[in-house]
Amino acid sequence: MNLSKELEAHGQQVLVLQGGGALGAYQVGVYQALHEAGVEPDWVIGTSIGAINAAIIAGNAFDDRLDCLTEFWRRVEHGHVFDEALPAQVASFFRNFTTVVGGLPTFFTPNPGAFGSVYATLGAEQAGYYSTQPLRTTLSDLIDFDRINGGNMRLTVGASAVTTGEMHYFDSRDRPLRLDHVMASGALPPAFPAVRIDGELYWDGGILSNTPVEVVFDDNPRRDSVVYAVHIWNSHGPEPETIWDVMNRQKDVQYASRAGTHIRRQRQLHRLRHVITELTALLPEGSREKPGVAELAAYGCPTRMHVIRLLAPALANEDHSKDIDFSPSGIRQRREAGYADTMRTLEAAPWRGDFDPLEGFILHEAIGGHMVEPTCG
Repeated sequence: MNLSKELEAHGQQVLVLQGGGALGAYQVGVYQALHEAGVEPDWVIGTSIGAINAAIIAGNAFDDRLDCLTEFWRRVEHGHVFDEALPAQVASFFRNFTTVVGGLPTFFTPNPGAFGSVYATLGAEQAGYYSTQPLRTTLSDLIDFDRINGGNMRLTVGASAVTTGEMHYFDSRDRPLRLDHVMASGALPPAFPAVRIDGELYWDGGILSNTPVEVVFDDNPRRDSVVYAVHIWNSHGPEPETIWDVMNRQKDVQYASRAGTHIRRQRQLHRLRHVITELTALLPEGSREKPGVAELAAYGCPTRMHVIRLLAPALANEDHSKDIDFSPSGIRQRREAGYADTMRTLEAAPWRGDFDPLEGFILHEAIGGHMVEPTCG
């Protein structure tokens, strides 16, 4: 299956990756499926672990991307001995305990000063329970920022400004990116300290927008696009009946990040833009050039976006600690699920068909690779 030629007619290919710690292994499977299907993203956007995966994709040659993604996730694996010696739920407890106490050697390590007292003055760039210097070293080996800043693939990563509480997107189209931008996008407090960029402190973008699809919708100029929005938190779920269930569901709801609201509003806006374009076409040709009319007509937009919302299903026995489950089995299962789900979605080719000409934003929703009627429209 090679879809590259077919998809060219639908505009740029955009890959949007949520934050979610260990859940980001699902995104590797998604990219693998796109890669094998000949779908080459023109633009990758990410927050937190999504920013890390996106930077590895953009920061490597086509033939090296999967190897480098695989290598990153191999390096952050943790808990082999527990997986091999203990039942799953018991192994999960001990694995998570050792992660909290000792960190992950290639990702983050404990900051003794922070554990000593929450009132200890650590400095703005050290105020976190863990140091992410190991992650900086790991990513330095796997990302070529000269390629990001000089290549054809656009990279955007989201971060939250600490002092203003505003979302900020660092975009390789507009400025050279460096490792600090990726590190800032993943600086989730209070675990990880803020990262200073051009004098300003930034935290993880997931605090404000864990599903950064609005970057595509608000881009200027807008372009026809196929947008693969990868959701690794479960926006849909059953009613919780225990505190354990509540903790898991609360995290899913929090980090799903109001994506449904964003999408619903953007569908409305894009339809209005198409309506304005259609109404402008009905005006006499001479009238369209008048200053006031031309200004109003500029609010119209004929572009069309196919948004393919890939919703990762829950794995068996997962709980609220799933985002720190860096076990080999957890990483493997999520990657395999991402690959299988995306292959099924691509085979369905939801962008094919006849669509209302007034619709500039067409939502296709897939849960576990199975196309369903969108629930957020």
